[in-house]
Amino acid sequence: MNLYDETKYIMKKYNINASKRLGQNFLIDDEIVQRIVDSSDIAKDDLVIEIGPGLGTLTGALLERAGKVICIELDTRMTDVLKDRFSMYDNFEIINKDVLKIDLNKIIADAVGAARSAQVFKSAKVVANLPYYITTPIIMKLLEDRINLQSITVMVQKEVADRLVAEPGGDNSGAITYGIRYYTNPERIMEVPNTSFLPVPEVNSTVIKLDVLPKPAIEVKNEELLFKVIKLAFMQKRKTLLNALSNGNVGADFHTRPKIEIQKMLIDLGFDTRIRGEKLTLEDFGKIADYLDK
Repeated sequence: MNLYDETKYIMKKYNINASKRLGQNFLIDDEIVQRIVDSSDIAKDDLVIEIGPGLGTLTGALLERAGKVICIELDTRMTDVLKDRFSMYDNFEIINKDVLKIDLNKIIADAVGAARSAQVFKSAKVVANLPYYITTPIIMKLLEDRINLQSITVMVQKEVADRLVAEPGGDNSGAITYGIRYYTNPERIMEVPNTSFLPVPEVNSTVIKLDVLPKPAIEVKNEELLFKVIKLAFMQKRKTLLNALSNGNVGADFHTRPKIEIQKMLIDLGFDTRIRGEKLTLEDFGKIADYLDK
């Protein structure tokens, strides 16, 4: 039975329809499933976190490769299906909670601690077909919470992927581009047409892989200030960086400084005062944040 027929069978058996509210679209292409699993480089000494497994399209393939798979699923209908399908696997666990409201580091630590008598997990990896309506919050939670991960391999909406893997300062770059580059080395794996899903969404998708860096790509004195500056620059993309920073409060006392002082900062750092934030590199933003933090 191919994946399309299997998906139709499971949906009928459990009387399930995809939830628009939860952004559910079920992957029905066997080849894409295999390529996702292959690109994530999973081995038997890996602990895998799958976010939003749905009907278990990826789950079965992950269970065959990984030492353990922990599925985090919000929809109780799906957890019932997953328990029924994979309860015979001794390396399967499911958590029926919102991924944005749980302590993933604790979950990983507990899984590693429980497994020590039987095996040692070399690394933890996330592999998922993420719900598109909360893609960015999930990815940034994984990175900002310093979750102990080696890599994140996910399928996301193509337009979002274009920003996530863009070169900072390039045409597709956005505020999140700099966050991704700060924490990871991103890679585009493959494009996925909308016909690979049931029901068929209006958008195409892209699989990306984020290799988590052992330490941030640049060193700054005030990480919070760095991201405030980046956010301000992209909240007002059509404005010059000078005007964007002049109109916003990026830190204690910063909003009280006259515009001429901000202009002086840009000149001191060697920037054209007419430059827009979208043209800066991550290192450029780092220099600005350190200057402001003095």
